[in-house]
Amino acid sequence: MIFGLPLLAAVTFAAQAPDPPQRPAAGPLHLTPPPVTSVAAIRALRPPVIDGRDDDAVWRNAVPITAFQEWRPSEGGPPKLPTEAKIAYDAGNLYVFVRCFDPHPDSIITVLARRDYFTPSDMVWLFLDSYHDRRTGYEFGVNPSGVKLDAQIYNDGNEDFAWDAVWDVATHVDSLGWTAEFRIPLSQLRYGRQKNHTFGFTVDRDIYRYSQRVSWPLFRQSKAGFVSQFGEISGLDDLEAPRRLEAAPYVVTKNVSEFTSTGIGRTQDATIGGDLKYRVASNLTLDATLNPDFGQVEADPAVLNLTAFETFFNEQRPFFVAGRGLFQFDVNCNDVNCNSEGLVYSRRIGRAPELAGTYSDTTSPAFTRILGAAKLTGRMPGGLMIGALDAVTEHVTGVGGATIEPTTNYGVVRLRQDLRGGESSVGGIITTVDRNNDAFTSPYLRTSAYVGATDFRHRFPGGKWEINGSLDLSHVSGSAQAIAATQRDAVHYYQRPDAGLGFDSTRTSLSGDAEELQFSKVSGNVIGQTSYQRRSPGFEINDLGYLQRADQQSWSTWVGFFDRKRRALTQRFQWNFNWWQYWTTAGLPEERAFNTNTHTTFTNTWSFHTGFTLGQLGGTYCYSCARGGPAVRQDHYFAPWAGLNGDDRKAIVPYFWVQGSRSDGGRSHYINLMPEVDFKLASRITAAVIPSYTRATSAVQPLGPVTDTTTRLTRYLFAHLEQKQLGVTMRVTYPFTANATLQVYAQPFVSKGTYSDVRQLSATPRAANFASRYDADTVAGDNPGGFNYKQFRSNVVFRWEYKPGSTLFLVWSQGRQGSTGVEGTRGFGGDIGDLFNLRPDNSFLVKMSYWINR
Repeated sequence: MIFGLPLLAAVTFAAQAPDPPQRPAAGPLHLTPPPVTSVAAIRALRPPVIDGRDDDAVWRNAVPITAFQEWRPSEGGPPKLPTEAKIAYDAGNLYVFVRCFDPHPDSIITVLARRDYFTPSDMVWLFLDSYHDRRTGYEFGVNPSGVKLDAQIYNDGNEDFAWDAVWDVATHVDSLGWTAEFRIPLSQLRYGRQKNHTFGFTVDRDIYRYSQRVSWPLFRQSKAGFVSQFGEISGLDDLEAPRRLEAAPYVVTKNVSEFTSTGIGRTQDATIGGDLKYRVASNLTLDATLNPDFGQVEADPAVLNLTAFETFFNEQRPFFVAGRGLFQFDVNCNDVNCNSEGLVYSRRIGRAPELAGTYSDTTSPAFTRILGAAKLTGRMPGGLMIGALDAVTEHVTGVGGATIEPTTNYGVVRLRQDLRGGESSVGGIITTVDRNNDAFTSPYLRTSAYVGATDFRHRFPGGKWEINGSLDLSHVSGSAQAIAATQRDAVHYYQRPDAGLGFDSTRTSLSGDAEELQFSKVSGNVIGQTSYQRRSPGFEINDLGYLQRADQQSWSTWVGFFDRKRRALTQRFQWNFNWWQYWTTAGLPEERAFNTNTHTTFTNTWSFHTGFTLGQLGGTYCYSCARGGPAVRQDHYFAPWAGLNGDDRKAIVPYFWVQGSRSDGGRSHYINLMPEVDFKLASRITAAVIPSYTRATSAVQPLGPVTDTTTRLTRYLFAHLEQKQLGVTMRVTYPFTANATLQVYAQPFVSKGTYSDVRQLSATPRAANFASRYDADTVAGDNPGGFNYKQFRSNVVFRWEYKPGSTLFLVWSQGRQGSTGVEGTRGFGGDIGDLFNLRPDNSFLVKMSYWINR
């Protein structure tokens, strides 16, 4: 169903209404004046030339902001170097000039890099809250080389760096230090329709060689929130209504390897599409994409998943990443443990055809084409944040005419009403998935999936304590076969013989619920949280969301101590203590664990991180180890880790991380070593080499259930597994200019192992004695032998922003993959050599877009 059009009609009238007048909050009297946190912008009669110099008339008349204070590492300290900022505006633009004084300009640290790349360099950041709601905003940053970064801010501090605005900045290094001159078109911001405006505003400077950050007004790390601490720009009068339409049509040509039964060929494809942004009002925007192509994004990392649960991959496609914070609705997430579970996982939209494997289709595309998608986002005058997303994917036919992906519609509506000046909020979300199933897909895919949820947040007066919670309801429907598969899936495991959940092969729908309640201390040097979470056995959100476990409840508590003052040896120190417990909804204990960890940044900016977890304390049981069988008792484990990060101001920066564990009474253990070296060459080329080596021994690696065709009895199998894994991630970036860059990404990956000593679950899987939980298995065919899985992924991307908002991409991607049923006798060197003898899948892409602003 399409949410955009009816929702657009419903809210347009409300969006035209002016914002209510802003009244200053009453406060206590002061014997001495508080720090000035407001500045009046002057109107520019003539726009300044954006060249990084302050010789324009408007800058001679503007009053400078000079009261910058250190906020990191220490709060409220004096800055090492002075900073000045001046602000001006006209009907269509906001102008800011920042002078960063430095008596040694040759010591300024800067690196030339691509846009939106975090560089270890001096920086100037502008933060704007154009709604002045103290919850949302924008940030614009630049380093002395002119490298631009921008982001949206949501929930008073979360950042979304996928957002790209069209704006100008120029930098200049001179005898006094360096400067940054900004022009921020008001068309890139959202604000109300009133005549007089006040924006939230903060300026931040990073003096990198001193590891010091200074800001106006002072930002306090010990205080909750970020946008709520902004200062103010007043005097913004008679702003013009921004241009309503921005469009970026593009053309894409792609050449892809094609492998058929007769050999290797190539397919050539040329398509057109486009992105559109239409401002329904100054505070409401419709974003749409037609026939999108995301071939320029980096490939996913290689993994070999031996668990029962789906691997989570980060979203990297620009249309879905931009603004995702508005649609975020977490599930099973708190400050102790968070596994990226939530109601909206946009990687579901346009994923690989789900039934390619079912119908043995080896020629299906890597992604399902998205026919079109649209988002409507904005904020109403009374503080109501609104977001609507709708996307449609095409029907995909595989070998023999079988449907391997039906036409599918995905929809999301998210609302949140801010109260008490953003200190409290209530909200809700609805997600829908509707598939046009046919005879090929209905036995395997659910026909529809609907989720509705509500959440709230309340920060108590004083700003130190906060409570929040949510209630979610889900309902999925489909054929009896599809719903039976849902019940048997690892998320639910209704078939567990000792769970008492009542697997029903005839049902055609499944419903569930989830609840969360969290209470937190959010400011001060000691902060923490305690939370309770529960998900019923039938809770299912994986059609559009991401969920690993239903049928679970948990109680988690976290306390952390923060020392944010510069000491003789340290800049920052943090010490955390965590305790968590998990049960099934019936009360079966699954995990009890204690964790502590410390994080220390030294005065030379090196940092050391270490911690450990003691888990499975007091007798707990694994619900998923038997892959749908009875719960198995677990022995305690010990998992230490440590990491050392080098000084990233240097040309060569080393990192080294190590983690391991010991479990099953010492029978199982693993160690992972991950060194990294980052390089900066000639203030221009950046590179990183990140190898990762893992050696693991699992005494009882699950193999899954096997049902005897004669006796109909099911055996739950386990085996001893010796596994080795090596991956090397390599990245190189060469910027020709701040607007034209060449990036190279490559990752060879090998994982191999051998199974032995196959056992089956005994009649006493909950026995305290480890040996009593398993019986010997005498069926020779139960041993899978082993595996040797190899994969290589790479991207070479040239990106050129040839005019603001308009880009050219040249992309070459290559992938190689192979696997065998035995570990083999060769070392990793031989395995990687074999990897490059495998058949390559090559893809060449040219994409050109042109930005139009009307």
